[in-house]
Amino acid sequence: MAAETLFIVNPISGTGKQKRINAILQKSLDYSMFNPTIVLTKHSGHATELSRNAIGKYEYVIAVGGDGTVNEVARGLVGSDTVMGIIPVGSGNGLARHLNMPMNTTQAVKTLNKLLIKPIDTLKINGQVSVNVSGTGFDAHVAHLFAKNGKRGPIPYVKIAASEFMRYKSQAYSLELNGEKIFRNAFLISLANSSQFGNNAYISPEAKIDDGLVDVCIMDDIPKVESSIMATRLMNKTLHKSQHMEYIRTNRVVIDTNHPIVFHIDGDPIVFNDKIEVDVIPASLKIIYNDEIQKPVITSIEKDIAELFENQTVKAKKIIDRAKSTLGIKTKTEE
Repeated sequence: MAAETLFIVNPISGTGKQKRINAILQKSLDYSMFNPTIVLTKHSGHATELSRNAIGKYEYVIAVGGDGTVNEVARGLVGSDTVMGIIPVGSGNGLARHLNMPMNTTQAVKTLNKLLIKPIDTLKINGQVSVNVSGTGFDAHVAHLFAKNGKRGPIPYVKIAASEFMRYKSQAYSLELNGEKIFRNAFLISLANSSQFGNNAYISPEAKIDDGLVDVCIMDDIPKVESSIMATRLMNKTLHKSQHMEYIRTNRVVIDTNHPIVFHIDGDPIVFNDKIEVDVIPASLKIIYNDEIQKPVITSIEKDIAELFENQTVKAKKIIDRAKSTLGIKTKTEE
């Protein structure tokens, strides 16, 4: 007998592929396994209401949208026996990529038919659910600006990031990890449940989503002339090898400051007071995954990131050279 399955569709997600979801399901979904019901979200938070109400009525709940939709659906299902799936149609699709879900919508539906299920960890951050990557510092700063920008998609995001990289100043943080208190002046602190932000930008390439731990990724104050190097490392899975990165695995994190904390949860901006408490909730969400590693979808995004950050690196070098010239300090080429 086919299992009752709810498809929660965000009609305004990034790529627009969801507009054909009914036709794609009719063509590619195995109706002997799934009896689908399709519902469109109407406002922020609606996906959480729908997924929470689905418990006990539906065996599977499938998020059709981007990272924000995935987070909302997960919030309603954490701790239940209802299984979650993802058809990624956003611009980043961080968790979906970590789970090897195809970016092609038809192939993603066919992957659902394989019905491979495993429990994954979730994070509770000041009482709110995170399933992918959250954090404070530079990426949170960019997330807040991006939310106000009006233009969606990876390119506007990267343009903001490249521009703000030169202006953003590191912040002082007190962190309690594994019972030990440390102090860091950090450019960013990411809490990685999975390996990447999205768009194959890997903040913690070795992160595991089912180990009962969160990867606390601390980036120190990077010399601006190294911005293009760090951007390249982010995209080629070598960021963890940089001398500017520190990784600590733990099941609980407390972050303290003496001012409000600009933060993001799975990419969505939020502001907390001066303290953040993070707990890993092991094996708290059942999810459909793919056992076949996907080839990275070749887009212009990696080239665009490299070019934008390379431009910022050139600007930084020019500023440094002018400053040295003003002070009468010779550059290496002049010596």
